[in-house]
Amino acid sequence: MWARMLESLYARTIRRRAEAFRADPSRIVHLPVPVVVVGNITAGGTGKTPLIIALAQAMTERGFRPGVVSRGYGGTERGPHLLAETDSPGMVGDEPSLIRQYDIPVAVGARRPEAATLLIEAGCDLILADDGLQHHRLGRDVEICVVDGDRRLGNGHLLPAGPLREPASRLATVDFIVVNGGTPQANEIPMRLEGGVAVNLDDPTLSAPLADFAGRPAHAVAGIGNPSRFFASLAAHGIAVDGHPFADHHAFTSDDFTFADGCPVLMTDKDAVKCLPFARANWWRVPVRAVLPEAFWDAVAARVRAAR
Repeated sequence: MWARMLESLYARTIRRRAEAFRADPSRIVHLPVPVVVVGNITAGGTGKTPLIIALAQAMTERGFRPGVVSRGYGGTERGPHLLAETDSPGMVGDEPSLIRQYDIPVAVGARRPEAATLLIEAGCDLILADDGLQHHRLGRDVEICVVDGDRRLGNGHLLPAGPLREPASRLATVDFIVVNGGTPQANEIPMRLEGGVAVNLDDPTLSAPLADFAGRPAHAVAGIGNPSRFFASLAAHGIAVDGHPFADHHAFTSDDFTFADGCPVLMTDKDAVKCLPFARANWWRVPVRAVLPEAFWDAVAARVRAAR
């Protein structure tokens, strides 16, 4: 009962906030370059970060100079701040740190328009806003919503009675709906995450196919929105997974790894960026890449060019 009562309060709050921006468009900041927002309407992980990385790479291949703006959740930096190679995940957040490793310009800040301005000054002609569907202050030209293909929209209720950050009707207003896994419905874009190789944290020159870990136990560590997806992906390669889920954006320390059995430890890229300072020889990261139809990248590029 209390969850449904709080759901009603939450619904009124987000509705009034959206109405306030519609009533006073001057509160919306429009940048001099196109803005593509990638986000979701559910709490928990849907695969936004791999999609952002793949989108930046695809837009670069199509002649753009994209940069990513993020709030920098989990970091201490309130910005605006343009990421440097020496910035730690504890300072700028784990997801921005991971994206920056792919040589993509990234800026963080609680005020995203100001952070995006740093990217424009650095030469970017396209802004990709990470997790920005609910950030009304930043004007946008294209909206992409990522949906978990297995969990979809859960029970259809808003927080805290369900997983929704916005009503399901919000999907009708976005430009593209990308579905990570599962079976896409009509007008949805299929996405899958591919990753069959592990890279050693202690010595990044070492790599091994996940098939090498099959038939024996391994610790799987995940501080992401949906740890079970990572565990299942490893089990699909025949690995006897001992799963250790942590809260999303968990600030790992060496005390979180008190495994004394000598089994290998496998983790996501997002978690690995926080564990490098105390990595051990049997720790491995499992990078993934988002695979989507080429026609999707072309469609996004066409929308961006039309917005120039």
